[in-house]
Amino acid sequence: MNYDILYEDECCLIVNKPSNLILHHSHFARNIQETSLVEGLRDLTGISELSPIHRLDRKTSGLVVFAKQKSNVSLFQAEFSKPESKKIYWALMRGFVPEFGSIDSPVKNEKNNYKEAKTEYKTLLKIERNFEIPPYATQRYSVVELLAVTGRYHQLRQHANKIAHPIINDPKHGNRHHNHYFAQVLNIPFLFLHAYSLEFKNPISGTGIQIKALIPEFWRKFLNEDFDLLFSASG
Repeated sequence: MNYDILYEDECCLIVNKPSNLILHHSHFARNIQETSLVEGLRDLTGISELSPIHRLDRKTSGLVVFAKQKSNVSLFQAEFSKPESKKIYWALMRGFVPEFGSIDSPVKNEKNNYKEAKTEYKTLLKIERNFEIPPYATQRYSVVELLAVTGRYHQLRQHANKIAHPIINDPKHGNRHHNHYFAQVLNIPFLFLHAYSLEFKNPISGTGIQIKALIPEFWRKFLNEDFDLLFSASG
């Protein structure tokens, strides 16, 4: 696998993780027999202590920050907890989502306990397609920018479902009819959730870091002529 390393300094590196690749073999991924992103990067770089600062689901693509020393992980995590640090995601969601809004609602964690969570969102693009998915002959979708104010387990996926605009190809919180159409008719089985940009300060060097990750190619397959329009709308 070609690892898409977008940034590196003496303390950390940042990677654009592809969809359907596990970050590491956690308890929830213990039965998946594949080389994890952590394992692959450690082999590639020779840095045995390389450790992720935050996590992405297997199906979610986009930016992941790694500390080169395990002892620095807590410093980076503390930096990401500050309000001036920003994690922005892009998602393709069912229906026409309002232009702006916030979702302040508890979500379930891995142990099925509810935790307070907040997500802010901004709609970048609204799209209509002539897909025959009962009971409608045409379908509406929105590309939405999501700011994770808190960082809970499956927060964005749960919040999208709570406002009745589930993320496309979300197997747990999504709409099964649209998921089936995308996978079987459009041949796009991947989750439309991408960790698009990060803004934070390196706690070791004090350097401010702002970085964006290209969206996966399967987004272009769906967007077609709307691809360039999306980026002009996002600024």
